Amino acid sequence: MVSVRDATVDLFRSHGLTTWFGNPGSSELTLLEEFPDDFRYLLGLQEMVPVGMADAYAQITRRPAVVNVHTAPGLGNAQGALYNAFVNKTPLIVTAGNQRRVMQNQYCLLTNIDATTVPKPFVKWAAEPAIASETPAVLAHAIHLATTPPMGPVFVSLPMDDLQAELDDTQLADSAALRERTVTRAVGFPADLAEQICARIQAATSPALIVGGDVERYGAWDAVIGLAERTQCAVWTAPLTGWSGFPENHPLYQGILPPGAGWISQRLAGHDLLLVFGAPVFRYYPHIPGPYLPDGARLIHLTNDPDEAARAPVGDAIIADLPSAATALLAVAKPSQRPAPPPRTPIPEVEHAAAPLKPETLWAAVGGAAPPDTLWVSEAGSNELAISNAIRPGNPLSHLTAAGEGLGFGLPAAVGAQLAAPDRPVVALMGDGSMHYAITALWTAAHYRIPVTVVVASNAEYGVLKQFGKLEKTPGVPGLDLPGLNVVATAASYGVDAHEAHSTDEVIELVESGIADRDRPTLINAPTIRVDT
Repeated sequence: MVSVRDATVDLFRSHGLTTWFGNPGSSELTLLEEFPDDFRYLLGLQEMVPVGMADAYAQITRRPAVVNVHTAPGLGNAQGALYNAFVNKTPLIVTAGNQRRVMQNQYCLLTNIDATTVPKPFVKWAAEPAIASETPAVLAHAIHLATTPPMGPVFVSLPMDDLQAELDDTQLADSAALRERTVTRAVGFPADLAEQICARIQAATSPALIVGGDVERYGAWDAVIGLAERTQCAVWTAPLTGWSGFPENHPLYQGILPPGAGWISQRLAGHDLLLVFGAPVFRYYPHIPGPYLPDGARLIHLTNDPDEAARAPVGDAIIADLPSAATALLAVAKPSQRPAPPPRTPIPEVEHAAAPLKPETLWAAVGGAAPPDTLWVSEAGSNELAISNAIRPGNPLSHLTAAGEGLGFGLPAAVGAQLAAPDRPVVALMGDGSMHYAITALWTAAHYRIPVTVVVASNAEYGVLKQFGKLEKTPGVPGLDLPGLNVVATAASYGVDAHEAHSTDEVIELVESGIADRDRPTLINAPTIRVDT
């Protein structure tokens, strides 16, 4: 006889889902026993780490990823990372065990009494099979939902005794049918609608293209670049979208819009038509008063997310398949003779400087030392603006941040990114505060010999909170200083090759050697000036 567990493993295998990220507990043992030789399991020491690793891994491979965490308390630990995955629109199949059904009514230890409620609202769908034999069907349902745009994480609770149940011949045949079926999306974009949009772009005096992470998530990169070049649009990245959506070194690219309504309308002043492609309109924080759009501007919003279209405060929204839309627009767009927008301020020159370094100086040195195909993962709070000014990658899937801005994303995501792109150097750009939210990701990197390079800007404070404090006029907030952190010693204790950089010269040397070492992870700690200096 074939068990539910065997049928479950076969289902995952049929979908190519053989890389699992997790932190096992007692209620997961019946799923994980006799783990198949053709699968691999990557351990994180706390549940937010495997979720963060899987998040980046799935985004870069453009394939769903499986996460296995412990029942209710483990799922609670994972919730912050699950929030990021939900905002990142990452297709994760998250499973957690549950207490045996015969013990749940007594609320025995490790019973998740309302299993499908715990991960909400940060999943597209959550389920627990009504009966054991339904497990493969529920998991197949989850896989197809996770990978349907707008993509996102799903959750399935698996009572531990369900996995040991045996399937009869009819149930086994049903399970086989599930493995063989496919779900295909038929996509397209009306030519007349593309012509209407392009006519509005052509008629505009100063159009701007505002892109988001979905340009990269869904494969519209090349067509969007072609559209911008043909129409000579200034290009911005919308605030808080995870990926840049455009080559950051392109002459049309103007940078990332700041996440405030007043700031955005000021930055876009003079543009009369805004085409927002693959991004929300817009994600704001903090509250910066001002109009949503500059005077005289109109907005067209192209998204594959019905909720994004519905909640936008301004503009005409079109819900569409993004690659199809970009291809259709490029096909009918007419070359423009309007002048190109002025270029961005050049990257700062790297000069010799001793620590503590200015953020712009540090990141210019890091960017100059890394090769063009580097994949950057950043979570550096008060340093993010300096990073975007100093490091400008030109390849797709090259600069990843958490669209949800939930701290603890950066280190696990960098590890997952390196797993997903083993032939590219991956460099994590971290703050000394943010890195400690998921510090145990360093153990995973060292244990599995994942050659990620981590650069830490150490200012011994939550600098971004001090910046927000000035905006919000909230002086005297406690807990914003972080004295006594020894980043190098902590990283070394996890088995990472860790160094302190005392100058820009040492930063360059250590980044180059860290990227060259493809056998282990490297961490470089660089003291930087404080926000309030």
